[in-house]
Amino acid sequence: MSKEPSGSGLWSPPSQTAADRRLRQRLTEELGAWSLSAYAERSQWWGLMRYNHESGSCPGRRRIPVSRRHMLSTASVGFGLTAFSTLAAEETGARGFHFAPKCRNVIFCFMPGGVSHVDSFDPKPVLTRHDGQQMGDWAARAGKKSPATPGRTWKKCPWTFDNYGESGIPVSSLFPHISKHVDDLALIRSMVAELPLHAAGNLFLHSGRLRAGSPSLGSWITYGLGSESNNLPGYVLLNSGSVPPGGKENFANGYLPASYQATSIRAEGEPLRNIAPARDRQQRSKLEWLLLQDRQFAETLGANADIDSAIRNYEMAFRMQSAVPDTLDLGQETAQTHKMYGLDAEDRDLRLYGMQCLRARRLIESGVRFVEITANPIGLDNGSWDQHANLKPHHEKNALVTDQPIAALISDLKQRGLFDETLILWAGEMGRTPHTGNGHGRDHHTSGFSVWLAGGGVRGGTIYGATDELGMHAVEAPVSMHDLHATILHLMGLDHERLTVRYGGRDMRLTDVHGHVVHGILS
Repeated sequence: MSKEPSGSGLWSPPSQTAADRRLRQRLTEELGAWSLSAYAERSQWWGLMRYNHESGSCPGRRRIPVSRRHMLSTASVGFGLTAFSTLAAEETGARGFHFAPKCRNVIFCFMPGGVSHVDSFDPKPVLTRHDGQQMGDWAARAGKKSPATPGRTWKKCPWTFDNYGESGIPVSSLFPHISKHVDDLALIRSMVAELPLHAAGNLFLHSGRLRAGSPSLGSWITYGLGSESNNLPGYVLLNSGSVPPGGKENFANGYLPASYQATSIRAEGEPLRNIAPARDRQQRSKLEWLLLQDRQFAETLGANADIDSAIRNYEMAFRMQSAVPDTLDLGQETAQTHKMYGLDAEDRDLRLYGMQCLRARRLIESGVRFVEITANPIGLDNGSWDQHANLKPHHEKNALVTDQPIAALISDLKQRGLFDETLILWAGEMGRTPHTGNGHGRDHHTSGFSVWLAGGGVRGGTIYGATDELGMHAVEAPVSMHDLHATILHLMGLDHERLTVRYGGRDMRLTDVHGHVVHGILS
């Protein structure tokens, strides 16, 4: 071990390469007043590495096993060969696939609060005949998931249904634009959930668990497949203005490394904080210095997921400063495209949601693996579609905001040849009751409701499952959230039973010990 010249007080680690020393020298010159020596003096890592001249020992230094990173960095061509193989795998998009995928990207149109299935995609003529009548004995059969009392009354749909497309699927007049694409949709009418609670329901839809702390669907997919872009994150949340019940845990990485959590992009104002680069040269120099410190510190610890994630996040953040503004620049789109998505509409919420849908297309076009779009904060605080009262005006407002942009997204993906490699999921955490307690609203309902999928690998023009004549229970081919997750992973080329991570002494997976692929909606 060699010492620095007397008086310097800094010990140079033996593992430091000539390239590292040249980088340190260049950083010292470029940072000027931001003294590298002064910073190192205050640095925890370098504080540990200070040489003790009196004792002749190095109190912060201890021998450690050779780390995987150190081995790769010193082995002949080992690191370069490993990097090349990783890049080659990423270039082919084959990294992590268990079998040939049907699609490469996911756009999740999240409808929080609970869209009424009997008012959207599951018509019930019997409700019209019983409108205003008390439930009576039916209340006892409501079940624990969606309990009811005998005094509640049946409520008919206040909109009309018509059949559309070659498949003749009935769709409510709430969705005049989406109805034109029914031959592209696989409509599941038999979804069931666990609890009629917004927070637990949202977490269950996103992570397959009723409590916070587990990775979301988007995190699992990016964990399994990575991103196809080196300059954009694999999982992006297009946030339309509010955080749904369940909080940011709905979009969190849980026990996966932090690099798999969602990156949130806002609809209004600056899309992403601090995305505009500062003085580029100085910022690059500071970042290189931080990365140098992190890498050297990581070498003393061996493999460490937290430090690895921090390094990756630093590097991704710097690259995003040039990639994100360009990707989100809708000025590059034609006036016709703006109009198709509703960006010229008088309704502010429609314009914002349309903007996020157009951004979603541009993001997957740029290689982002998983994009989620949250609905605008219209209606009650528990979610846009949570209409316990004033069902008609508020459902109409929500449909106005989301219908045209989602239909435009489908059309746009088709025009650009992206539809067959993109999976679109339209879903919320629950449905709404076919009955009412106040005459003008519907309450939470989990024993039977509707979601739909479209795009790569999906059999369009399909209705799967059914609820009873009043829309109370899924009576044919019930589909659980775990089944839905297993099916989405399958379409992405992932086996839900093999996509696991070791945590807490067991192999954890998105579907836990449940889930079956719904083959009836696959092409």
